[in-house]
Amino acid sequence: MIRTQIQLTEEQAQALKAIAAVRQSSVAELIRQSVDHLIRQSGGIDMAERRRRAIAAAGRFRSGQSTISAEHDRYLVEAYQR
Repeated sequence: MIRTQIQLTEEQAQALKAIAAVRQSSVAELIRQSVDHLIRQSGGIDMAERRRRAIAAAGRFRSGQSTISAEHDRYLVEAYQR
C-alpha cells in the first residue's frame, strides 16, 4: 500500500470516525472502500475484471490468415497503410 495524506473537514472526520466505530473498521479502510467505489462509478475497471475480459476475448476472432502469428508485423504495417 501507498501511504498518503488527506485533509478532511472537522465534520467529515467526525462522521467517518462514527461510521468506522459502527462498522468496527478503520477510517483508512472506509476511505479505501470509498475510493474503490468512486473508481468503479467512474468507469475504471480493476485488474481482475480486465484479466477476465481478456481471457474471454482470447480466440474469439478469426483473421482468415494462416500466418498471422509469424507475419503479424507485416499485417500490421499493411493495416496502417490503408
